[in-house]
Amino acid sequence: MSLNSQLEDAHWFDRLDIIGDVHGCEQTLSRLLTQLGYQKEQGAFRHPERIAVFVGDIIDRGPRIREALQLVRAMVEAGSARMILGNHEIHALCYCTPHPSAAGNYLRPHTPRNTQVIADTLAQFAAYPDEWQDHLRWLRTLPLYLDFGAYRVVHACWDDAVISARRSTQLSAEELNAMADPACPDARAIKRLTSGFEVALPEHCPMFSAEGYRRRSFRAKFWVDNPATLADLEFQPDALPPEVAQLPVDTALRSQLVVYDSHQPPLFVGHYWLSGKPSAVANNVACLDYSAVRFGRLVAYRTDGSGLIKPQNFAWVYVDP
Repeated sequence: MSLNSQLEDAHWFDRLDIIGDVHGCEQTLSRLLTQLGYQKEQGAFRHPERIAVFVGDIIDRGPRIREALQLVRAMVEAGSARMILGNHEIHALCYCTPHPSAAGNYLRPHTPRNTQVIADTLAQFAAYPDEWQDHLRWLRTLPLYLDFGAYRVVHACWDDAVISARRSTQLSAEELNAMADPACPDARAIKRLTSGFEVALPEHCPMFSAEGYRRRSFRAKFWVDNPATLADLEFQPDALPPEVAQLPVDTALRSQLVVYDSHQPPLFVGHYWLSGKPSAVANNVACLDYSAVRFGRLVAYRTDGSGLIKPQNFAWVYVDP
């Protein structure tokens, strides 16, 4: 069934397969799609009754980034999938887009840290520069989030204030150029959707990621209504130091909290590098990023139109070391 045919069906949203961060694991993605009943026809994976929805972060880190991007794009262009932008696609666009008013510079400076994030992608496209530029142009056409009514998908955080202020789901040229100034409102809004809600760490208490980088903030839950301590907000693979975890949520932080309340539609995100058996993180929130590129699981959620997130609707394949 084509995408257009499904859109004409009042219950088409019953048949979404929402897929977590791929990060260049193309062979694993092919296995997952096959397990879900997709078959490759005329150059693209298709399902006779369902649509795949990718939560972003197709690129970077993995062994077959070019092939993964080709696979996903072929599905989107064939009408058998949708894709939203993740923070790694935003990083790629900013890293590769010249600064509009600073000759020789880019929207994201080519610092060692920024370069390392995209290094694997650039290396795997080194012999295909025209193809990479074409993919970048295509990425700019993709939405930042999808609202299907019965279900919602965003890479990192659904913020009603940010989304209600937007005129389009897509990233405009003006917004992309605004990313050159991380402090400007447009850049902060895009970061909220694709990188999540983050809480600043105290200067006196450094925290390091698994990759050895000092964190100046931590990824926080955006569905907790009344957190008492920072431990109640923590949502990331790197554990907060105990002395930070027990700090109270003060009035200033409480005024900044993003809360996706329990009455809103089921929401699916990626981004957070979870581990263990896939399950919902809240009554109406599920993260589908289970560290595929770190030999975890590539996870999908198969909607059924119930308006509930059910344990039996998660599907996955393990990634072999």
